Amino acid sequence: MPTIALFGTSADPPTAGHQQILNWLSHHFDEVWVWASDNPFKSHQTPLPHRAAMLRLLIEDIDPLRHNIHLQQELSSPRALVTVEQAREQLTNERAEAEFTLVVGSDLIGQLPRWYRADELFRQVKLLVVPRPGYSLEEANLEGLRELGARVAIADMTGPAVSSTAYREEGDPHILTPPIEDYIHREQLYEWQDAPRKRLLTRLHSRH
Repeated sequence: MPTIALFGTSADPPTAGHQQILNWLSHHFDEVWVWASDNPFKSHQTPLPHRAAMLRLLIEDIDPLRHNIHLQQELSSPRALVTVEQAREQLTNERAEAEFTLVVGSDLIGQLPRWYRADELFRQVKLLVVPRPGYSLEEANLEGLRELGARVAIADMTGPAVSSTAYREEGDPHILTPPIEDYIHREQLYEWQDAPRKRLLTRLHSRH
């Protein structure tokens, strides 16, 4: 039975860290299905079409190219259970069956029990947790997930200490891949990009 990793991300923007995770997943699963999503526990600055476009650039920039990573934006939903049901419907149109594993970062562990119909979700998929720096994996939280029926595994990798939030707030380009950095500047996606011009205008006005 083929194994498929389901990896939705609300990253705004997706970073080199997400690229590393995708590359790792592609070596451990037959296929990786990825999409840009809205997390109802977060607020977002950038519309989904832009985040999906950046994910496509992130995938295409993996070297060497991994042909088992697929952008499946049609799976995007604020509710993971809806996504899984849509993935199964898509599967029946292409092949008989597959084993799905939902991939989440360790920063989401505390949220998972509050996800929509979490117990039903856990019956339909395995759960793979990718450790993130600064977010410890508490055994009590993991045990709570297992009590809800989750089959939990921990990835033997740790995502790099990079943050989409840090980029949005500070504009540090080192956490991005070059194609995404180019896309962001071309589309003028983040307010901080206007900051140098605003500071210049402020100085000019202060002289009058």
